[in-house]
Amino acid sequence: MMNSARPLRSQRFVTFLIALLTSLCVVTSLSATAAAAPSVSTIERVESEGPTQFGVYVYSASMAKTIKVQVLVPSTQRGPRPVLTMLSGLGEEDPTNSMWLRKSDAAKFFRDKNVTVALPLAGNGSFYTDWQRDDPKLGRYRWETFLTRELPPLLDKRFSGNGIHGVAGLSMGAGSALTLAARKPGFFKAVGSYSGCYSTADIVSQGIPRAIVAAFGGDATNMWGAPNNPAWAAHDVLLRAGGLRGSTVYVSVGSGLPGPYDAPNYPGNTNPTDRLIVGGAIEAGANFCTHRLADTLAAKRIPATFDFEARGSHSWPYWNDQMHRSWPTLSRGLGVTG
Repeated sequence: MMNSARPLRSQRFVTFLIALLTSLCVVTSLSATAAAAPSVSTIERVESEGPTQFGVYVYSASMAKTIKVQVLVPSTQRGPRPVLTMLSGLGEEDPTNSMWLRKSDAAKFFRDKNVTVALPLAGNGSFYTDWQRDDPKLGRYRWETFLTRELPPLLDKRFSGNGIHGVAGLSMGAGSALTLAARKPGFFKAVGSYSGCYSTADIVSQGIPRAIVAAFGGDATNMWGAPNNPAWAAHDVLLRAGGLRGSTVYVSVGSGLPGPYDAPNYPGNTNPTDRLIVGGAIEAGANFCTHRLADTLAAKRIPATFDFEARGSHSWPYWNDQMHRSWPTLSRGLGVTG
């Protein structure tokens, strides 16, 4: 009996030893994989896209992926300068080229301004925020971390930054610009917002971001949780308006009524009915949201410049105009002269 037990124990020992070695190999492999992923954000490469335009590929440690940020610099660089980050709305149809460059004259407009302009190519329906969980369809979004902690020092170092930052956005990016500024008081010295909505705390206001995220196949519950989750109120500009105190703020919106760029014969207006009906209705809603914001800031005695246009739909020609009109205000906040 003893002789027959010894081989059995030997076999068990060999099996145990193999299992132990296998486990060690797996752990070593996982450790090597984890070590292979950079633990800090860094600029991987910079590619020239024109005399004053660059494609900057930034590895985001928080999102564990590379983000393309297009950067505009002045044609004549006059020492250290601020950085203005400009956010688009909804999803970028072209993942390589910002809507600001395709649908506005931003590249030409900023050429003689002593400011670096950053145009991040964000994910669809991201709201430029940190999501609570990875979304099965949209992936990992940590945009607030990227835009307020990871990207700024990298751009300052690579493009002669002076440590002063501003942010501006349109549509989805409009509310996001103010949210980012309100959640990090004093970081963004200048804030521009064109045609946005700014409340997310109540169930009705949540309908807009939830619908936008759903349009891209995502679930906004992965963004800020269930309707009663405190994160919705934590991103409500009206509730966090105090965080804007000290920043130079410019906000604009149209009325939704047909304006000069909504005429059927206006160049580029390929779908005038859609622009009048859909674009008009969206802008009318943004007008209501902007009046609420104006009332809130006035009640809290927080200075801001508001431009309520008598006409205009939710469309690019008006945002291009507002980019021009807002610059004197934004440049003052950024300390840009000339």
